Amino acid sequence: MKRRKLIGYAGAGLVTTLVANLGSQLQADAQSRGSLSIRWLGHTSFFFSGGGVEILSNPFDLVGCTAGYRSPKQRADLVIISSQLRDEGAVKGLPGNPKLMYLPGVYEFKNIKFQGLSSDRQRDGRRFSENIAWGWEQAGIKILHLGGIAAPISTEQKILMAGTDVLLVPVGGGPKAYSPAEAKQAIEIIQPKLVIPTHYRTQAADTSACSLLPLDDFTSTMDSVEVRRSNSDTITVNSANLPKDKVIQVLSYKF
Repeated sequence: MKRRKLIGYAGAGLVTTLVANLGSQLQADAQSRGSLSIRWLGHTSFFFSGGGVEILSNPFDLVGCTAGYRSPKQRADLVIISSQLRDEGAVKGLPGNPKLMYLPGVYEFKNIKFQGLSSDRQRDGRRFSENIAWGWEQAGIKILHLGGIAAPISTEQKILMAGTDVLLVPVGGGPKAYSPAEAKQAIEIIQPKLVIPTHYRTQAADTSACSLLPLDDFTSTMDSVEVRRSNSDTITVNSANLPKDKVIQVLSYKF
């Protein structure tokens, strides 16, 4: 995490390059004000727009728990992925020529500092590729996307995750991500202002190939926390409308 570099992406290959891509002071100023738009594209894929930067997280293939979603592969300046698994790192065929971050470390892109924190994923004797949780600040909002995390939050990670405004956390369990109870524990450790649940079973799932739990299994464990359900797949956040007390924000996918 001491290294500082940018991972470059071109076309369909995972090609890494060391580049300098520092924005102007005006870009830096834009990052500290305004609003951040967060759009849910299904599963753990989101589109973040604010401060003059567009970021796509965890594009997926249409298979298993994501079979019934539309392809989330849309144009963005930067793509961040939690692994190269098909449900959270399907980068082949992305439009345009976005940069890609897919390894743990500290990076800079358009005057935004990104921190990728790695953790192992091993359950019941099954081992998956490491998970990368991504933290950054955009349009004055501190975001933490836990990806498909399965391991408990370590003491070091807790320190690095301090001050999170918006937390995106997997809640549906399955073979490689937090169960509802584990998600609740992580939320209690991180103490974000706004929680957006991810990685749970929806009508998009191929019922023969998806073992995730539905969202209600998570929300029922959070009985002391307000749950807001939106009719939209998008929420706009700024420093003025962040809740003072912890709130769970559920977004709606338009099938």
